[in-house]
Amino acid sequence: MSLQNTPASERVHIAFFGIRNVGKSSVVNAVTGQELSIVSTVKGTTTDPVRKTMELLPIGPVVIIDTPGIDDTGMLGEERVRRTKKILNETDLAVLVSSAVEGLQEADHELLSLFEDKQIPYLIVFNKSDLLDAADSGKHADSAVRRTDKAPVLSVSAINRDGIEELKNTIGRLVQEAKNDRPLVSDLVKPGDLVILVVPIDKSAPKGRLILPQQMVIRDLLDAGAVPVITRDTEYSQLLPRLLPKLVITDSQVFGKIAASTPAVLPLTSFSMIMARYKGILKQAVRGAKAIHKLQDGDTVLISEGCTHHRQCEDIGTVKMPKWLEECTGKNLHYAYTSGRDFPDDLSAFSLVIHCGGCMLNEREMRSRCRHAEDEGIPMTNYGTAIAEMHGILDRSLQPLQP
Repeated sequence: MSLQNTPASERVHIAFFGIRNVGKSSVVNAVTGQELSIVSTVKGTTTDPVRKTMELLPIGPVVIIDTPGIDDTGMLGEERVRRTKKILNETDLAVLVSSAVEGLQEADHELLSLFEDKQIPYLIVFNKSDLLDAADSGKHADSAVRRTDKAPVLSVSAINRDGIEELKNTIGRLVQEAKNDRPLVSDLVKPGDLVILVVPIDKSAPKGRLILPQQMVIRDLLDAGAVPVITRDTEYSQLLPRLLPKLVITDSQVFGKIAASTPAVLPLTSFSMIMARYKGILKQAVRGAKAIHKLQDGDTVLISEGCTHHRQCEDIGTVKMPKWLEECTGKNLHYAYTSGRDFPDDLSAFSLVIHCGGCMLNEREMRSRCRHAEDEGIPMTNYGTAIAEMHGILDRSLQPLQP
């Protein structure tokens, strides 16, 4: 994938936080070199998180997020603050913008505590340094250093662009330090290995394109020098005898069918389980899948997807997954559904969470959702892992995922 085509889930998410009227939006505009956010002297001009997908040198493909002031008030203000705090779940690097004139406020210290609790790398930026002399600017910086130990502290002026280049370089350094280079599938194959990818084309398949996990796996295999061969499930059984694949990767919707057609000696797994490993949630997904067998009559299962799309008649989340669950458990279950960035703050009403592969969510948000479920004692798994367990092939599909 080129930098221009890098999906948002694979981009570094850099979010700017702070109280109202400290110049967050001005700093964002100065860093990006674009009029990304509306700038005004009126408090609370930014009323919703503003996202911009772009390439930011020297970092590369990023998502820049400008957030409302964390000190907003009133009924609407409380909702804005809630949305701002939710942004933390997807933030790879947090930039706290404070006023060089006023220094860190109580709300800033609360944000710093949240950054540290969620283990988010961060830095502090004192904006409006043009309004201070050097002594005053240094005083605020020294105070912040004592408060945050090793977090970088910079003084900038968004108006005259003082310190902006240093800020961009510091952001780039912190991103590189925090970057996770976990492989997708390249560590599972060698150059020249033949890998069969089973891609069903049905009513729910997007017309004229492959879904993101399929694209990502194909590109990673090509980068590794492997040879991907793509086929539909309807042609798979005729194709397999002609080839000697080192690995078979299938869409989880046809996991059972493909497993039955694949000799036990051939390694087999799914795109969804590969994504779980890539996002760092595979172990929890396996534990969560085992909880399927503990479901009782009347239990509610939350089925959550990271993307929003038009539901088709054979939709996996609302049609196929409930059918498989009831066939596997023999129980009368209830279901709740979420999509996109909606994910319940309170999971206590659910006995199990089954999530999609999470290809549209970055790793931090996916892991945040898993931690949230774990903290509430609710088992959580993902589509492919759950389907493998319900078809009795989970152990088999895990074996190829050891590098």
